[in-house]
Amino acid sequence: MKANIGLTEDQKQSSSLILGRILADEFVLYTKTRNYHWNIESVNFLAMHEFYERLYNELDDVFDEVAERIRMLGHYAQGRLKDFSQVTSLEEGEYTNDQKKQLQNLLDDHETLIRLLRNDIDKLEEHHDKGNADFVTGLMEKHEKWAWFIRSYLV
Repeated sequence: MKANIGLTEDQKQSSSLILGRILADEFVLYTKTRNYHWNIESVNFLAMHEFYERLYNELDDVFDEVAERIRMLGHYAQGRLKDFSQVTSLEEGEYTNDQKKQLQNLLDDHETLIRLLRNDIDKLEEHHDKGNADFVTGLMEKHEKWAWFIRSYLV
């Protein structure tokens, strides 16, 4: 059954494509964060291990919410790694167990997502999709907070 929510099919399709890329980006960032959680080696191992766990748990909630937003538009959320790798804006990067490199990589990714999400908000508003523009604004605010946390470790 089609979602009759005040958006045209083209508007819903455009919003779903934007959200699909966001879903891929969030999943790649989740995976990278979990990898760092598993492989951190540092004098403050436990603190970093727990910090990464907190981040990836929050990211897990985020990409679930993004997928549900896509479904609310009447579209299917992609869920295969192959699909994510084709549309993500992030790079997985090389393996590292160095805390500073891990944190810098995560900071770069969060800041990249913040910039992309700002543009996505504008596009969603152009398509009169205020609900998803508001949702993406909330995601951007989360990434701004996470970037601040990570930046605080890098001083």
